[in-house]
Amino acid sequence: MSEPPGPAATILHVDMDAFFVSVELLRRPELRGRPVVVGGAGARGVVAAASYEARAFGVHSAMPSARARRLCPHATFLPGDHAHYAEVSARVMGVFRSYTPLVEPISLDEAFLDVGGARRLFGPPPAIAAAIRDEIRAGEGLTCSVGIAPVKFLAKLASEAAKPTASPTGPVAGPGVVEVAPGGELDFLHPLPVQALWGVGPATLARLERLGVRTVGDLAALPFDTLTGALGSASGAHLHALARAVDPRPVEPDRAPRSISHEETYPRDLRARDDLGAELVRLGDAVGARLREAGLAGRTVTLKLRFGDFTTITRSSTEATPVDSGRRLARIAQRLLDGVDVAPGVRLLGVAVSQFGADAGEQLSLDALLDPRDDDGHRWDDAEDAIDAVRARFGPASLAPARLAGTGGVRVVRRGQQQWGPAGPEPRRGASETGPSDAL
Repeated sequence: MSEPPGPAATILHVDMDAFFVSVELLRRPELRGRPVVVGGAGARGVVAAASYEARAFGVHSAMPSARARRLCPHATFLPGDHAHYAEVSARVMGVFRSYTPLVEPISLDEAFLDVGGARRLFGPPPAIAAAIRDEIRAGEGLTCSVGIAPVKFLAKLASEAAKPTASPTGPVAGPGVVEVAPGGELDFLHPLPVQALWGVGPATLARLERLGVRTVGDLAALPFDTLTGALGSASGAHLHALARAVDPRPVEPDRAPRSISHEETYPRDLRARDDLGAELVRLGDAVGARLREAGLAGRTVTLKLRFGDFTTITRSSTEATPVDSGRRLARIAQRLLDGVDVAPGVRLLGVAVSQFGADAGEQLSLDALLDPRDDDGHRWDDAEDAIDAVRARFGPASLAPARLAGTGGVRVVRRGQQQWGPAGPEPRRGASETGPSDAL
């Protein structure tokens, strides 16, 4: 099953171990050795991370918090602190970049590194992986697992094999570093269950099982035409390549986002159009600020709604000129919402912008200049620039659209504050600040 040696194994996938929980335990050392869950505490919250003690009871990330409580009622549940995790993550990513500039963050707690150019200075990839683990442990008090392979997806699978395993008494140490050496790719890959491959979800798995496929090796043995006939040309070709350890993607340190969005899950379904309109102002304001911060503008605006029965729909509009204005985003999203029946109740609402151009600038439009709602069009652009400057100095709640202001303060979006679902009852309009999830 082995193949002749191919490209050198210089791709690292570094994955922090139970990152959010581990960061919290640094602040709450009295909880060490106990089951701990971080995430949304409300009825509609989800688990962001679970300690290995909690994982032994079946708790895992993305699980509804209510189910996690049933599985492990004696666990300590902590609300997520996205801002703090981002600070720690920035320091961890700094450690990665001290070994190579080719770092591609995937999330706050994982990244791909290409250390091909760092071997002369720091040694072979396993030595680099060990040094990174030692430095993070010494500097942050955190542990991580590292996979090494010639291609990205194998490096990620290797990091999973390097991880600790769960037990009621705590983590059982794993290897910490697992290397898939050139020539050994298929020996490592083919015994794995087929769902280990990117792109094999429940529906695809069911189709593959009907073909008798259980392992990646079973998949690799299928004729190409059989696979594409069962899954479609794109998905079939993708999995055919992965099953043969083919992944040509490089590590991309400056990968541009394909979209910028915010979405929020509400503790109670929203039905009043006035409430939904206020939420669109909040979400549009937040997305516009992030677009301007990134120097981006996009032509496609997408509204996402999830109803109480979990039915999810999207509505999109592609504009003639790129958008980075929160005010304009809210108006476009409102126009899209006007065509939707919201009587069943909206559980989740989101606004996204995509189709970014090389030039983020907006072309001067006669229609915009003549639109009285825009106060002569580009005057509002200057106003939003001033708003950005005030917020940069005094904080995100220092200045906001009047519709978001109330006796209890200003309800603006804070990045990541509601990353894992609502924490409690839906606030009254004008109540204290709360924030939505943050997605890219």
